[in-house]
This record gives sequence, structure tokens and C-alpha cells, in this order.
Amino acid sequence: MFRKVLVANRGEIAVRVIRALQEMDITSVAIYSEVDRTTRHVRYADEAYLIGPPLPGESYLKIDDIVALAVDVGAEAIHPGYGFLAENAGFAAACERAGVSFIGPSSETIALVGDKMQARKTMVAAGIPVVPGGDRPLSGIDEIEAEAERIGFPVMMKAAAGGGGKGMRTVRTKGELESAAKAARSEAGSAFADDRIYLEKLIENPRHVEFQILADSFGNVVHLGERECSIQRRHQKLVEESPSPALTPSLRAKMGECAVAAARASGYVNAGTVEFLLDRNKEFYFLEVNARLQVEHPVTELVTGIDLVREQLRVAAGEELSFGQLDVMNRGAAIECRICAEDPENNFFPSTGLIERLREPSGPGVRVESGIHGGYEVPVYYDPLISKLLTWGKDREEAIERMQRALAEYNIEGIKTTIPFHKAVMESEAFREGEFDTGFVDEVFFPNYAGKKPSLPEVAAICAALVADAERSLHKREEPAPEGGRKGGDWKRPAGTMPWGGWQLHQK
Repeated sequence: MFRKVLVANRGEIAVRVIRALQEMDITSVAIYSEVDRTTRHVRYADEAYLIGPPLPGESYLKIDDIVALAVDVGAEAIHPGYGFLAENAGFAAACERAGVSFIGPSSETIALVGDKMQARKTMVAAGIPVVPGGDRPLSGIDEIEAEAERIGFPVMMKAAAGGGGKGMRTVRTKGELESAAKAARSEAGSAFADDRIYLEKLIENPRHVEFQILADSFGNVVHLGERECSIQRRHQKLVEESPSPALTPSLRAKMGECAVAAARASGYVNAGTVEFLLDRNKEFYFLEVNARLQVEHPVTELVTGIDLVREQLRVAAGEELSFGQLDVMNRGAAIECRICAEDPENNFFPSTGLIERLREPSGPGVRVESGIHGGYEVPVYYDPLISKLLTWGKDREEAIERMQRALAEYNIEGIKTTIPFHKAVMESEAFREGEFDTGFVDEVFFPNYAGKKPSLPEVAAICAALVADAERSLHKREEPAPEGGRKGGDWKRPAGTMPWGGWQLHQK
């Protein structure tokens, strides 16, 4: 097993991974940007090193700097968390070249499943149903129009690389194609440095159901059941749960078999997720493989009792899975609400600033994954997800009731959050009855809940003001660089002390 692991991420997922490392008696190494000097993941780790300025491209996305730091401090492996470099084949390859284990699939597998068009071809060859559409990138508008006519409107325009809803556009008429292509290319190029796009048939109001898979290098592949992820906006998930209220035992078994087949077809090793769309006729279609730990992985941990991060570490260290498919027993029901620094009454507009007061819920069946604390200032540079609230119950009804109680206990003052939105969702009759799909927020719930939507000029002006204010605040608060430290800010927790106490500056 590894002796030291660097966590190439920030926030709640970095804290989650560090906790697993501490339980396994593995030294944890955090990295942080200048704006993250005092965050929870930095204080919780055994060692922490400044990696660069606040902008991700100058810190958390600096592949060469991160790998060099891992080698320099003696880390044998890197855990990428999710987001940032987690699905970057170049990052995994850089780790491989440096002799540092990448806690995830190989660079070849990441490249294969990360290219959605190539992944489609692989799944078709494996006999897995895919959404009707193309398997090649489209360039000029004439080519795009011809492909759309062949598939038939409405269509979904998608980025060939990446995920998270970036570069996706719904197109219902020929006249919308050109502007959609321009917007999708721009967004995909900015998010993934790859502006290729392709078209698929739009599956109207499907459910989004994904299966957690684990695979080792000995040929063992298992699935850990499904997660229902249909409560989302702008193709980004808000609420996840397991089991899905839409699946029958036979459908669950069939989709699970396809998830395992998808993992085998792509030579997958480590933790990953196979995502499907489920239409109104209970027909399912392969959507994509997420080659990383998912945001919603704790949902599966609650219903299976299996620590996914611990299994990731064991597999990456060359060990076999500690269980087989017949050992996976799903018990009860679990729900996750993503707590984001956003204003749901203003079209989920980002809300940054100082958290003046924080009270997190607890009690039976409640789990909080958080990267914040009272006095923490939410920056403008990163994803607005600040914590995840999960509840478990003996059945779905009890899980919902516990979530309502936990949301009532959760108090974050100083910024707007999605807590009020989640309270309303839990009270929604459609949600409680399990009768919803991916159109729930935009078509059923949101019109009756949200307030004024800002115009694009308003959005641009507010974003510019937020960034300028954050940079001024950062400049005012910047501490003088201590002499002798790497880039002016290395921390190491003395042996025998607990997180959050006994800190001293680590002089290299």
C-alpha cells in the first residue's frame, strides 16, 4: 500500500479523500492556490503546498507543477478527486511517465471513454444500446445541417470531450443549428481545449440513471447498483438518490450487466460510472462513462456500506477487489442534495462572499461532506458546490423525511445557497411520488419557484465586479512569503497532532 498520496484537488472532495488516507495510515499531501490558504482541506492534510495563483489554469490545472511536486515530496500516488484534472488523459500519462501512480483508470482508457464519439463506437461493438446519432465530428454548417436532417429533429448537440453539461445544446429547428454550434464550440473549447461537436437524437424528457462500477487489474468487474440523477438544471445534477424509483428488479439487472460490459469493453480499471438515459417506455441508452469518482459517490456508499475511496486506493496499489458481485447488498435508500453557493430564486446565479455563520446538521442517518467553515470566504474562481448533504433511511420515505429535517437544521448565513430549493423539492408531490424526469426543474418546478432571471449583460457585469472585488480582497489579505518555504507557503502537521491543531510552517 502507498505510504504518501498527493490529493490534486480542493474543497469537500479533497477533505473526503484525505479522511480515507488518514484511516489507512497514509500520509496525505494537499495542494492549494493563494486564495485557498486557510481552507479546510489545507488544514486537514498532513502536508500542504502552495501551487499557484487563484485561477485554476495557474494552479490546480498545472500538470507539470503538480507531478513535479509529488515527486519532490515523495508521494507515490496522486488522487485527482473529480473535476479539474480527474479525467485528463494527459495528466494520467504525466503521472505514468514520472513513476507516480494515478488513482484512476489508465491514460489510454481515459482517452477512450473521454472521447464520446469513440466511446459510442466501443459500446456499439460491445452490443450496448446507444442513442441514435453520429460518431464523427462535424465542421461546417452544411455538414451539421445534413447530419441533423438525417437523424431528425429535435437533436442534441454535444461536445466530443469532457462532460458536466458543457458544450451541450438542444436544437429543435434547422434555424437554431448555426448559433447553437457556435455557442457549443466556444463553451467546449474553453472547458476542454477541444471544440469538436457531434449530434445525437434528443430523447425527450428521459430519466438519467447511472451505475457505479469498480474494476481491478485482475479482471474483476462489479457494479454497485444505480443512482437516480434526473433532478438537474442546465444538464448539471442537483439531487441524486439510490435506488431509482423508476427501475424494476429485472431492468436493474439488465442495466447493471450492460454497465459491467461497458467497463470490460473499455479495459476499465478503478472506480467509474456508466451513465444511461431511460425513456418513457423503459428503454435505456448508453450516455457516457465518467472515468473518475463521482460527486454523488457517497449515495452508493450509504446503501452498500462500501468505501469507494478505500477501494480506489487498494486497486491503484495493485490489489484485488475485496468483494465480488454477489457480495454487493443494497440496503435502504439514500438521497444527496448538492449545496451550492447559488441563488435559486435568481436563476441559480452564483453567490460569493463571507460565510458569517455556519451550523451543519447531524443525527441519525445524516452525512455532511463539506469544504467550508464559519468565516470562510467563497471565491469566484471555482465550482459553486460547497458541500453535500446526504441522508439514509430504511426506505425512500424515511430518507426524504430525514432530508427535510436535516435541511431545516442546515444554516449558512452570509451567502445565498440552494438549501431553500432543496427544501421545496423534498416537499414536491412529484418528487415524493417518484414521478419526474430531467425536465422536472425547468418545466415543472422552476417556473413556480424562481424569481427574475438576469439578462446576459447583467450577468457579465456582475461577474466582472465579483472577480475584481475578489482580486482586490486577495491583494489586501496576502501574507508576506515566509523565507525558505516552497513558493512561500508550505505547511506540515507535526507528528502526533490532530487536524486543525498544532500547525507550524514547514521549512524545506
